[in-house]
Amino acid sequence: YLCTSQVIFIYIATKLCPSVRAAAVNMSTLLVNRPQYSWLRELGLGEDNDGVYNGCWGGQGQVVTSYCPANNEPIARVRQVSQTHIKRREIVRQIGDALRGKIKALGSLVSLEMGKIYVEGVGEVQEYVDVCDYAVGLSRMIGGPILPSERPGHALIEQWNPVGLVGIITAFNFPVAVYGWNNAIALICGNVCLWKGAPTTPLTSVAVTRIVAEVLERNHLPGAICSMTCGGADIGTAMAKDERVGLLSFTGSTQVGKQVAMMVQERFVFEDADLNLVVPSAVFASVGTAGQRCTTTRRLMLHESVHDDVVERIAKAYKQIRIGDPWDPNTLYGPLHTKQAVQQYLAAIDQAKQQGGTLVCGGKVMDRPGNYVEPTIITGLPHDAPIVHTETFVPILYVLKFKTEDEAFAWNNEVKQGLSSSIFTKDMGRVFRWLGPKGSDCGIVNVNIPTSGAEIGGAFGGEKHTGGGRESGSDSWKQYMRRSTCTINYSKDLPLAQGIKFE
Repeated sequence: YLCTSQVIFIYIATKLCPSVRAAAVNMSTLLVNRPQYSWLRELGLGEDNDGVYNGCWGGQGQVVTSYCPANNEPIARVRQVSQTHIKRREIVRQIGDALRGKIKALGSLVSLEMGKIYVEGVGEVQEYVDVCDYAVGLSRMIGGPILPSERPGHALIEQWNPVGLVGIITAFNFPVAVYGWNNAIALICGNVCLWKGAPTTPLTSVAVTRIVAEVLERNHLPGAICSMTCGGADIGTAMAKDERVGLLSFTGSTQVGKQVAMMVQERFVFEDADLNLVVPSAVFASVGTAGQRCTTTRRLMLHESVHDDVVERIAKAYKQIRIGDPWDPNTLYGPLHTKQAVQQYLAAIDQAKQQGGTLVCGGKVMDRPGNYVEPTIITGLPHDAPIVHTETFVPILYVLKFKTEDEAFAWNNEVKQGLSSSIFTKDMGRVFRWLGPKGSDCGIVNVNIPTSGAEIGGAFGGEKHTGGGRESGSDSWKQYMRRSTCTINYSKDLPLAQGIKFE
């Protein structure tokens, strides 16, 4: 599989030609050349960056410029791809240590290129580090059971082997962590990885790969173990169709040729809920990362007895959110990732109004450089309004009013997606009904905590159109391996199935 990975991409490793460089964004305007962004050089980034790695750096496709969402200024350029026996856990441990050494610079790059606030950028890199630590421990527990055999003198064994080549396609909102979830565990299972990051965060993909590549080179291992390519939907489509990819982990839009639904998150607040938990949880989960997390709360369902009080409290909290420069430590809310996201925000608000919604607060693009919009609350929509069931990665919270538990649970499950959900209640009977077969059908089912903020020790993933499989968690390694059942006859007898005997 290692050789296969090299064959797929080795022919595209060529250097960026000077004529293309000259036609691209003028180097004097790039943030990478400004003194205050000198830390980008610490990550191995320059004006022009090769966007393909398979043991050597290259690329001969389109040149893309990465922009800072906070001011829409160009950071640097990346050349995309064109479609044309050391212990594994020790390597993963070293990758984690290497990331620790670059955590501030890499976290700053995530903030610069994606737009999330600095503390979230650093936290995302820390999550990759944590997964490396977790995977190192997990590597000591991988193995199949020895099962009792019905036949005397026989042993029944489950054997797990690597699937081979793991394809990883990640989205803009977590350009480091999602790759880390997959990469660390895939490696300790003995696989090689091919990563395609989001087209709008290519510098982050390059910087992470440079850190990983240094570890591989230091241990005299082939770089193609962790290959990377910057590219668009055509590359994602090729990865999805290529039968040599044993497992494909996909997070993002539907542009790679498969309809992969985004995640719609739900939260319920019952009449007995502790509102001192509800309000900060709702605010954190609805505006964190400017509403661009896959676990962002989109629908807030409030019991009719507490609806008005909770809406008033959340609206008051929204007005106190510190909006501004992602690198300011006092900032809690930064810009949207792209200008297109701003247009999606405005379109969603218009649709909500047309479908009967009432704008409680927000709803405007902010008058400042960058892709800043106001966090928004909309009430009065019916539970089955089309816009309520439509995923938009923007900070819009749809607040719905319900009367009964059965009604609330039914609304939770009526959508096609099912990643994360949460209820706020003191009723333990309701808690276990929520967890039971007639409760939430989501992959993450929380009680009295936000929909966001999953721990790496628990399996992360959704149901229905949100996808299958899990990332991280105690048995996540199984999906990166293939399973075999082996029966060993260590006796001198040969008992056959169905009692058949040959005389």
